[in-house]
Amino acid sequence: MLTPPLLLALLAGCQAAPPSEAQAQTPDGATMAAVAETAQPADTAPAAVANFQGWLSRFRREARAEGIAEATLAQALDGLRYRPRVIELDRSQPEFVRPIWQYLDSAVSSTRVSNGQARLAEHRDTAREMERRYGVPAEVIVAIWGIESNYGGNFGDFSTLEALATLAFEGRRSDFARTELLAALRILEAGDISPERMIGSWAGAMGHTQFIPSSFVAYAVDGDGDGRRDIWGSIPDVMASTAHYLDRAGWQAGEPWGVEVRLPEGFDYARTELSHRLSSAEWAEQGVRTLSGEPLPEFGAASVIVPAGAEGPAFLVGRNFRAILRYNNATSYALAVGVLSDEIAGREGVVQAWPREQQPLSRGQVREMQRLLNERGFEVGAPDGIMGPNTRRGLRAFQGAIGVTPDGFATLTLLQRLRR
Repeated sequence: MLTPPLLLALLAGCQAAPPSEAQAQTPDGATMAAVAETAQPADTAPAAVANFQGWLSRFRREARAEGIAEATLAQALDGLRYRPRVIELDRSQPEFVRPIWQYLDSAVSSTRVSNGQARLAEHRDTAREMERRYGVPAEVIVAIWGIESNYGGNFGDFSTLEALATLAFEGRRSDFARTELLAALRILEAGDISPERMIGSWAGAMGHTQFIPSSFVAYAVDGDGDGRRDIWGSIPDVMASTAHYLDRAGWQAGEPWGVEVRLPEGFDYARTELSHRLSSAEWAEQGVRTLSGEPLPEFGAASVIVPAGAEGPAFLVGRNFRAILRYNNATSYALAVGVLSDEIAGREGVVQAWPREQQPLSRGQVREMQRLLNERGFEVGAPDGIMGPNTRRGLRAFQGAIGVTPDGFATLTLLQRLRR
């Protein structure tokens, strides 16, 4: 199983969006992006710093026992600081959310498209070489680069070593952070990067493509032939590593990520889950059509998704969409990569209108909706504020019971109906 390259996906309970916009999505692939967060103050008392130094001494002994050389430990850990800001960010919990259309407005903005086209033109030979080597289109490689770090404009300014050491010491997810810190030490020991250049997000995601250290160890590639894997300063390494990751995630050369489609009247929206897969021929038999009227792409196992319910656009997505999800497990992220790659290549973006008049629900409102659905016999599991498959299934059952289109899309109107 591939390790997701973004530590945010596992460590912070959200998926990374364009880092310059400080966005996040829910971990089950929901289509909302966070726009506000409430942080709890971290412990900055001298005792906390002293305890950190004690923990660091113990970790140093453990890392030595696991085969890390003394010279690497000295290079990486001498003078390492406790970073209270990392703990503040880790404890931040997004509450207010914005819908997918607003996320895409920024993730696939005209500026990001034009900058992506400029970056592709600038590095076309490199991108085409990685496309030839791994089968991943150049525009997809560039799109991931754009969404992960705004083409290198913002991949964070935290020391990866300090961020991971602080998270491992804090204890809430210490085992995971400790594993990543050991992986970071192995990167240093291999000579790929120096400690002062190993920088990234507060959560430990690094460089242009925001790999966590374990993903770097497993999938980063030396694309320029200098003997090092440098996703901070070498664009050939950045592109090769991105394409290699997607290749290992199951990318199928020659297939599109997906296509925007039109659904027939009376379509069963219970089938709009990524777990429900049919061939393109089977979807066509059910009345699913492209907007242009051309045949559907030839997918052996494709899913229909409606990120904003029946009133918004619909997409037929195949194996390459699922490969992007392995990079970051959020439907909104994968859709942004696909649409951005299309527009960078000069193809049309999303055509059908989004239901922009709909007011999104906060996490607290989703928890309330889940509680009310349970109370009314539409079982969705424990309320957690996340619109996952179980919640959508229960919501569809409620929608059917009240005579509205059962698309599983949560709205304030539906919550108000539940309250009554």
